[in-house]
Amino acid sequence: MIPSHPSILAIVRPLWQEIEDKVAFNVERTAKAFSISGLTAPDLMGSTGYGYDDRGRSLLDGIVADLMGTPAALVRSQWVSGTHALNTVLQSLAPSVRRIWIASGPVYDTLHPIMFDQNHPFSLVSRGIDIEYMQWDRDGMPIWQREGNPDLVYIQRSRGYQARPSWGRRQIAQIIGEAHRRNAVVVVDNCYGEFTDIAEPGHWGADLVVGSLMKNPGAGIAPTGAYVAGTKILVERVADQLFAPGIGGEVGPTGPYQRLLAQGWFMAPQVVGEAVMGGIYVSALFEAAGFLANPATREARNDIVTAIKLRSPEEIERFCAQIQSHSPVDAKAAPTPWDMPGYHDPIIMAAGGFVPGASLELSADAPMRAPYWVYLQGGLSRWHTIIAARAALESLVSAN
Repeated sequence: MIPSHPSILAIVRPLWQEIEDKVAFNVERTAKAFSISGLTAPDLMGSTGYGYDDRGRSLLDGIVADLMGTPAALVRSQWVSGTHALNTVLQSLAPSVRRIWIASGPVYDTLHPIMFDQNHPFSLVSRGIDIEYMQWDRDGMPIWQREGNPDLVYIQRSRGYQARPSWGRRQIAQIIGEAHRRNAVVVVDNCYGEFTDIAEPGHWGADLVVGSLMKNPGAGIAPTGAYVAGTKILVERVADQLFAPGIGGEVGPTGPYQRLLAQGWFMAPQVVGEAVMGGIYVSALFEAAGFLANPATREARNDIVTAIKLRSPEEIERFCAQIQSHSPVDAKAAPTPWDMPGYHDPIIMAAGGFVPGASLELSADAPMRAPYWVYLQGGLSRWHTIIAARAALESLVSAN
Protein backbone atom coordinates (compact mmCIF):
# COMPACT_ATOMS: atom_id res chain seq x y z
CA MET A 1 0.00 0.00 0.00
CA ILE A 2 1.18 3.50 -0.81
CA PRO A 3 1.11 5.88 2.18
CA SER A 4 -1.18 8.86 1.65
CA HIS A 5 0.28 12.26 0.96
CA PRO A 6 -1.45 13.93 3.97
CA SER A 7 -0.14 11.24 6.34
CA ILE A 8 3.45 11.81 5.21
CA LEU A 9 3.07 15.59 5.38
CA ALA A 10 1.94 15.26 8.99
CA ILE A 11 5.23 13.51 9.76
CA VAL A 12 7.60 15.80 7.89
CA ARG A 13 6.21 19.31 8.44
CA PRO A 14 7.71 19.69 11.94
CA LEU A 15 11.04 18.47 10.54
CA TRP A 16 10.81 20.91 7.65
CA GLN A 17 10.64 23.79 10.13
CA GLU A 18 14.10 22.89 11.43
CA ILE A 19 15.44 23.10 7.87
CA GLU A 20 13.64 26.40 7.28
CA ASP A 21 15.45 27.83 10.29
CA LYS A 22 18.81 26.83 8.78
CA VAL A 23 17.76 28.27 5.43
CA ALA A 24 16.86 31.58 7.07
CA PHE A 25 20.25 31.76 8.78
CA ASN A 26 22.18 30.89 5.62
CA VAL A 27 20.19 33.30 3.46
CA GLU A 28 21.02 36.08 5.91
CA ARG A 29 24.75 35.38 5.97
CA THR A 30 24.83 34.96 2.18
CA ALA A 31 22.99 38.23 1.61
CA LYS A 32 25.42 39.96 3.95
CA ALA A 33 28.47 38.52 2.17
CA PHE A 34 27.17 39.82 -1.15
CA SER A 35 26.06 43.22 0.13
CA ILE A 36 29.38 44.06 1.78
CA SER A 37 31.43 42.83 -1.18
CA GLY A 38 30.82 45.88 -3.35
CA LEU A 39 29.62 43.78 -6.30
CA THR A 40 28.09 45.93 -9.06
CA ALA A 41 26.13 45.20 -12.24
CA PRO A 42 29.19 45.74 -14.51
CA ASP A 43 31.05 43.13 -12.44
CA LEU A 44 28.66 40.50 -13.77
CA MET A 45 29.52 41.08 -17.42
CA GLY A 46 32.36 38.54 -17.48
CA SER A 47 35.73 38.58 -19.19
CA THR A 48 37.48 36.98 -22.15
CA GLY A 49 41.02 36.09 -23.12
CA TYR A 50 43.25 35.59 -20.10
CA GLY A 51 40.73 37.09 -17.73
CA TYR A 52 43.16 39.59 -16.22
CA ASP A 53 41.67 42.22 -13.92
CA ASP A 54 38.29 40.51 -13.73
CA ARG A 55 36.89 42.41 -10.75
CA GLY A 56 33.66 40.40 -10.60
CA ARG A 57 35.58 37.14 -10.44
CA SER A 58 37.81 38.46 -7.65
CA LEU A 59 34.82 39.71 -5.68
CA LEU A 60 33.08 36.35 -6.01
CA ASP A 61 36.24 34.64 -4.78
CA GLY A 62 36.02 36.84 -1.69
CA ILE A 63 32.31 36.18 -1.18
CA VAL A 64 32.87 32.43 -1.34
CA ALA A 65 35.78 32.64 1.10
CA ASP A 66 33.45 34.44 3.50
CA LEU A 67 30.69 31.84 3.09
CA MET A 68 33.08 28.90 3.46
CA GLY A 69 34.80 30.34 6.53
CA THR A 70 38.26 30.59 4.97
CA PRO A 71 40.79 33.35 4.23
CA ALA A 72 40.75 32.74 0.46
CA ALA A 73 38.83 31.00 -2.32
CA LEU A 74 39.08 30.24 -6.01
CA VAL A 75 35.86 29.96 -8.05
CA ARG A 76 36.49 28.99 -11.67
CA SER A 77 34.39 27.82 -14.59
CA GLN A 78 37.53 26.10 -15.96
CA TRP A 79 36.86 23.21 -13.58
CA VAL A 80 34.36 20.83 -15.16
CA SER A 81 33.47 18.81 -12.06
CA GLY A 82 34.17 18.23 -8.39
CA THR A 83 36.46 15.35 -9.36
CA HIS A 84 38.46 17.73 -11.55
CA ALA A 85 38.84 20.24 -8.72
CA LEU A 86 39.79 17.53 -6.22
CA ASN A 87 42.41 16.21 -8.61
CA THR A 88 43.86 19.71 -8.95
CA VAL A 89 44.02 20.03 -5.16
CA LEU A 90 45.66 16.65 -4.62
CA GLN A 91 48.18 17.14 -7.42
CA SER A 92 49.09 20.58 -6.06
CA LEU A 93 49.84 19.09 -2.64
CA ALA A 94 51.57 15.94 -3.91
CA PRO A 95 55.14 17.34 -3.94
CA SER A 96 55.05 17.92 -0.17
CA VAL A 97 53.03 14.84 0.81
CA ARG A 98 54.30 11.36 1.51
CA ARG A 99 51.43 9.88 3.52
CA ILE A 100 47.69 10.39 3.09
CA TRP A 101 45.15 9.00 5.53
CA ILE A 102 41.55 8.81 4.30
CA ALA A 103 39.25 9.23 7.26
CA SER A 104 35.88 8.67 5.62
CA GLY A 105 36.07 5.23 4.01
CA PRO A 106 36.13 4.38 0.29
CA VAL A 107 36.25 7.43 -1.96
CA TYR A 108 33.99 8.05 -4.94
CA ASP A 109 34.60 5.70 -7.83
CA THR A 110 35.85 8.59 -9.99
CA LEU A 111 38.52 9.48 -7.43
CA HIS A 112 39.91 5.97 -7.14
CA PRO A 113 42.13 6.17 -10.28
CA ILE A 114 43.49 9.54 -9.14
CA MET A 115 44.67 8.03 -5.90
CA PHE A 116 45.26 4.31 -6.40
CA ASP A 117 45.87 3.42 -10.06
CA GLN A 118 49.46 2.18 -10.02
CA ASN A 119 49.51 1.96 -13.82
CA HIS A 120 48.65 5.61 -14.37
CA PRO A 121 51.59 8.04 -14.34
CA PHE A 122 49.49 10.83 -12.83
CA SER A 123 48.09 8.88 -9.88
CA LEU A 124 49.23 9.66 -6.36
CA VAL A 125 50.54 6.17 -5.67
CA SER A 126 52.64 6.27 -8.84
CA ARG A 127 54.32 9.35 -7.37
CA GLY A 128 55.41 7.38 -4.32
CA ILE A 129 52.66 8.56 -1.97
CA ASP A 130 51.42 6.06 0.59
CA ILE A 131 47.63 6.18 0.97
CA GLU A 132 45.78 4.40 3.78
CA TYR A 133 42.15 4.02 4.73
CA MET A 134 41.74 4.61 8.44
CA GLN A 135 39.91 1.96 10.47
CA TRP A 136 36.71 2.96 12.24
CA ASP A 137 35.52 2.41 15.79
CA ARG A 138 32.01 1.27 16.75
CA ASP A 139 30.71 4.82 16.44
CA GLY A 140 31.90 5.06 12.85
CA MET A 141 34.77 7.41 13.66
CA PRO A 142 38.37 6.91 12.46
CA ILE A 143 40.88 5.24 14.75
CA TRP A 144 44.17 7.13 14.98
CA GLN A 145 47.37 5.09 14.99
CA ARG A 146 49.67 5.54 17.95
CA GLU A 147 52.76 5.60 15.74
CA GLY A 148 53.33 7.57 12.59
CA ASN A 149 51.50 10.62 11.34
CA PRO A 150 50.02 11.59 7.98
CA ASP A 151 50.96 14.64 5.96
CA LEU A 152 47.40 14.97 4.71
CA VAL A 153 44.04 13.80 6.05
CA TYR A 154 41.30 13.49 3.47
CA ILE A 155 37.61 13.70 4.41
CA GLN A 156 34.76 12.97 2.03
CA ARG A 157 31.70 14.55 3.57
CA SER A 158 29.07 12.75 1.53
CA ARG A 159 28.58 8.99 1.44
CA GLY A 160 29.23 8.33 -2.24
CA TYR A 161 28.08 4.76 -2.94
CA GLN A 162 28.44 3.74 0.70
CA ALA A 163 25.86 2.91 3.34
CA ARG A 164 27.55 5.09 5.99
CA PRO A 165 25.93 8.34 7.11
CA SER A 166 27.22 11.53 5.58
CA TRP A 167 29.29 13.57 8.00
CA GLY A 168 28.52 16.89 9.61
CA ARG A 169 30.08 19.26 12.08
CA ARG A 170 30.56 16.76 14.92
CA GLN A 171 32.57 14.25 12.91
CA ILE A 172 34.47 16.65 10.68
CA ALA A 173 35.50 19.10 13.41
CA GLN A 174 36.75 16.27 15.61
CA ILE A 175 38.85 14.80 12.81
CA ILE A 176 40.27 18.21 11.87
CA GLY A 177 41.30 18.84 15.45
CA GLU A 178 43.21 15.56 15.75
CA ALA A 179 44.77 15.94 12.30
CA HIS A 180 46.09 19.38 13.18
CA ARG A 181 47.52 18.06 16.42
CA ARG A 182 49.54 15.73 14.21
CA ASN A 183 50.56 18.62 11.92
CA ALA A 184 48.59 17.28 8.96
CA VAL A 185 46.83 19.32 6.29
CA VAL A 186 43.10 18.58 6.06
CA VAL A 187 41.25 18.49 2.73
CA VAL A 188 37.45 18.20 2.84
CA ASP A 189 35.48 17.10 -0.19
CA ASN A 190 32.38 19.19 0.52
CA CYS A 191 30.35 18.02 -2.50
CA TYR A 192 26.61 17.70 -1.77
CA GLY A 193 27.10 19.21 1.70
CA GLU A 194 27.16 23.00 1.27
CA PHE A 195 24.47 24.94 3.17
CA THR A 196 23.00 21.85 4.85
CA ASP A 197 24.31 23.31 8.12
CA ILE A 198 24.72 26.89 9.33
CA ALA A 199 28.51 26.63 8.94
CA GLU A 200 31.00 24.96 6.62
CA PRO A 201 34.19 22.89 7.09
CA GLY A 202 36.27 26.06 6.78
CA HIS A 203 34.59 27.36 9.93
CA TRP A 204 35.57 24.09 11.60
CA GLY A 205 39.25 24.48 10.68
CA ALA A 206 39.69 22.69 7.33
CA ASP A 207 42.75 23.81 5.38
CA LEU A 208 41.09 23.25 2.00
CA VAL A 209 37.41 22.81 1.16
CA VAL A 210 36.42 21.65 -2.32
CA GLY A 211 33.07 21.51 -4.09
CA SER A 212 31.31 21.53 -7.44
CA LEU A 213 29.03 24.27 -8.76
CA MET A 214 27.10 21.49 -10.49
CA LYS A 215 25.87 20.59 -7.02
CA ASN A 216 24.73 22.70 -4.06
CA PRO A 217 26.42 26.09 -4.56
CA GLY A 218 25.36 26.32 -8.21
CA ALA A 219 21.67 26.32 -7.19
CA GLY A 220 20.76 24.66 -10.48
CA ILE A 221 21.79 27.85 -12.28
CA ALA A 222 25.57 27.59 -12.68
CA PRO A 223 26.32 25.84 -15.99
CA THR A 224 29.72 24.50 -14.92
CA GLY A 225 32.58 25.14 -12.50
CA ALA A 226 33.87 24.37 -9.03
CA TYR A 227 35.47 26.09 -6.06
CA VAL A 228 38.36 25.62 -3.67
CA ALA A 229 38.44 27.55 -0.40
CA GLY A 230 41.14 27.56 2.24
CA THR A 231 44.31 29.23 3.43
CA LYS A 232 45.82 31.84 1.14
CA ILE A 233 49.02 29.89 0.59
CA LEU A 234 47.27 26.64 -0.28
CA VAL A 235 44.61 28.25 -2.48
CA GLU A 236 47.30 30.01 -4.50
CA ARG A 237 49.14 26.72 -4.79
CA VAL A 238 45.97 25.16 -6.21
CA ALA A 239 45.62 28.07 -8.63
CA ASP A 240 49.20 27.52 -9.84
CA GLN A 241 48.35 23.86 -10.47
CA LEU A 242 45.14 24.72 -12.32
CA PHE A 243 46.72 27.35 -14.57
CA ALA A 244 50.49 27.84 -14.31
CA PRO A 245 53.06 28.65 -11.61
CA GLY A 246 53.43 32.38 -11.20
CA ILE A 247 50.09 33.08 -12.90
CA GLY A 248 47.74 31.27 -10.58
CA GLY A 249 44.60 33.04 -9.50
CA GLU A 250 45.22 36.13 -11.63
CA VAL A 251 43.65 34.47 -14.67
CA GLY A 252 40.55 32.55 -15.69
CA PRO A 253 38.10 34.22 -18.07
CA THR A 254 34.51 34.11 -16.87
CA GLY A 255 32.93 34.61 -20.31
CA PRO A 256 29.12 34.62 -20.13
CA TYR A 257 29.07 32.69 -16.85
CA GLN A 258 29.89 35.30 -14.24
CA ARG A 259 26.32 36.36 -13.49
CA LEU A 260 25.15 32.75 -13.36
CA LEU A 261 27.94 31.71 -10.99
CA ALA A 262 27.28 34.63 -8.65
CA GLN A 263 23.51 34.23 -8.72
CA GLY A 264 23.89 30.51 -8.06
CA TRP A 265 25.81 31.16 -4.88
CA PHE A 266 23.24 33.76 -3.78
CA MET A 267 20.29 31.40 -4.29
CA ALA A 268 22.00 28.24 -3.03
CA PRO A 269 20.84 28.31 0.62
CA GLN A 270 17.18 28.45 -0.41
CA VAL A 271 17.46 25.78 -3.09
CA VAL A 272 19.52 23.44 -0.91
CA GLY A 273 16.82 23.75 1.73
CA GLU A 274 14.24 22.62 -0.84
CA ALA A 275 16.39 19.61 -1.71
CA VAL A 276 16.84 18.63 1.94
CA MET A 277 13.14 18.96 2.70
CA GLY A 278 12.31 16.87 -0.35
CA GLY A 279 14.74 14.23 0.89
CA ILE A 280 13.06 14.13 4.30
CA TYR A 281 9.72 13.46 2.61
CA VAL A 282 11.25 10.69 0.47
CA SER A 283 12.65 8.95 3.55
CA ALA A 284 9.31 9.17 5.36
CA LEU A 285 7.41 7.92 2.29
CA PHE A 286 9.59 4.90 1.60
CA GLU A 287 9.96 3.95 5.27
CA ALA A 288 6.19 3.98 5.62
CA ALA A 289 6.04 1.65 2.62
CA GLY A 290 8.49 -0.79 4.23
CA PHE A 291 11.77 0.23 2.60
CA LEU A 292 15.02 1.18 4.32
CA ALA A 293 16.09 4.79 3.79
CA ASN A 294 19.33 6.49 4.76
CA PRO A 295 19.23 9.01 6.35
CA ALA A 296 16.14 7.90 8.17
CA THR A 297 13.33 10.42 8.39
CA ARG A 298 14.41 11.96 11.70
CA GLU A 299 18.17 11.62 11.29
CA ALA A 300 20.41 14.62 10.66
CA ARG A 301 20.93 15.65 7.04
CA ASN A 302 24.50 16.56 6.15
CA ASP A 303 24.08 16.37 2.38
CA ILE A 304 21.34 16.40 -0.25
CA VAL A 305 21.43 12.63 -0.91
CA THR A 306 18.80 10.13 0.19
CA ALA A 307 19.65 6.46 -0.28
CA ILE A 308 16.88 3.88 -0.61
CA LYS A 309 17.53 0.16 -0.40
CA LEU A 310 15.67 -1.73 -3.12
CA ARG A 311 15.48 -5.45 -3.79
CA SER A 312 16.77 -6.04 -7.29
CA PRO A 313 18.38 -4.46 -10.36
CA GLU A 314 14.92 -4.36 -11.93
CA GLU A 315 13.60 -2.23 -9.09
CA ILE A 316 16.49 0.18 -9.51
CA GLU A 317 15.66 0.52 -13.19
CA ARG A 318 11.96 1.10 -12.48
CA PHE A 319 12.78 3.70 -9.83
CA CYS A 320 15.15 5.60 -12.12
CA ALA A 321 12.73 5.40 -15.04
CA GLN A 322 10.08 7.25 -13.01
CA ILE A 323 12.51 9.93 -11.87
CA GLN A 324 13.53 10.44 -15.49
CA SER A 325 9.95 10.53 -16.76
CA HIS A 326 9.09 13.25 -14.24
CA SER A 327 12.07 15.39 -15.22
CA PRO A 328 11.65 18.73 -17.03
CA VAL A 329 14.18 17.81 -19.72
CA ASP A 330 14.61 14.51 -21.58
CA ALA A 331 11.56 13.07 -19.84
CA LYS A 332 11.10 10.57 -22.67
CA ALA A 333 14.59 9.12 -22.26
CA ALA A 334 14.98 5.64 -20.80
CA PRO A 335 17.80 5.33 -18.21
CA THR A 336 19.98 2.33 -19.02
CA PRO A 337 22.92 0.90 -17.05
CA TRP A 338 26.24 1.44 -18.83
CA ASP A 339 29.97 1.28 -18.19
CA MET A 340 30.46 4.89 -17.26
CA PRO A 341 34.10 6.08 -17.29
CA GLY A 342 35.63 6.11 -13.81
CA TYR A 343 33.24 3.58 -12.25
CA HIS A 344 33.82 -0.08 -11.33
CA ASP A 345 30.28 -1.31 -12.05
CA PRO A 346 27.63 -0.44 -14.64
CA ILE A 347 25.89 2.76 -13.54
CA ILE A 348 22.33 3.85 -14.16
CA MET A 349 21.54 7.55 -14.01
CA ALA A 350 18.27 9.44 -14.21
CA ALA A 351 19.07 13.07 -14.81
CA GLY A 352 16.70 15.22 -16.80
CA GLY A 353 17.85 18.63 -15.66
CA PHE A 354 18.44 21.94 -17.36
CA VAL A 355 22.18 21.60 -16.73
CA PRO A 356 23.46 18.09 -17.62
CA GLY A 357 25.01 16.50 -14.55
CA ALA A 358 23.76 19.16 -12.13
CA SER A 359 23.08 17.06 -9.03
CA LEU A 360 21.12 19.74 -7.19
CA GLU A 361 18.47 19.25 -9.84
CA LEU A 362 16.41 16.13 -9.16
CA SER A 363 18.33 13.05 -10.19
CA ALA A 364 18.91 9.44 -9.18
CA ASP A 365 21.72 7.01 -9.82
CA ALA A 366 22.99 3.66 -8.64
CA PRO A 367 25.71 1.11 -9.27
CA MET A 368 24.13 -2.10 -10.53
CA ARG A 369 25.36 -4.26 -7.69
CA ALA A 370 24.07 -5.70 -4.44
CA PRO A 371 22.79 -4.55 -1.99
CA TYR A 372 20.87 -2.41 -4.54
CA TRP A 373 20.90 1.04 -3.02
CA VAL A 374 19.61 3.82 -5.26
CA TYR A 375 20.72 7.38 -4.51
CA LEU A 376 18.24 10.21 -4.97
CA GLN A 377 19.67 13.70 -4.84
CA GLY A 378 18.59 17.25 -5.28
CA GLY A 379 15.27 18.68 -6.24
CA LEU A 380 15.07 22.41 -6.92
CA SER A 381 11.56 22.24 -5.45
CA ARG A 382 10.49 19.87 -2.69
CA TRP A 383 7.12 19.50 -4.42
CA HIS A 384 8.72 18.27 -7.62
CA THR A 385 10.69 15.73 -5.59
CA ILE A 386 7.50 14.55 -3.90
CA ILE A 387 5.67 14.06 -7.21
CA ALA A 388 8.53 12.05 -8.73
CA ALA A 389 9.18 9.97 -5.59
CA ARG A 390 5.53 9.00 -5.22
CA ALA A 391 5.46 7.92 -8.86
CA ALA A 392 8.59 5.83 -8.30
CA LEU A 393 7.03 4.12 -5.28
CA GLU A 394 3.80 3.45 -7.21
CA SER A 395 5.86 1.81 -9.95
CA LEU A 396 7.58 -0.48 -7.45
CA VAL A 397 4.35 -1.43 -5.68
CA SER A 398 2.40 -2.09 -8.89
CA ALA A 399 5.10 -4.47 -10.15
CA ASN A 400 4.76 -6.75 -7.08
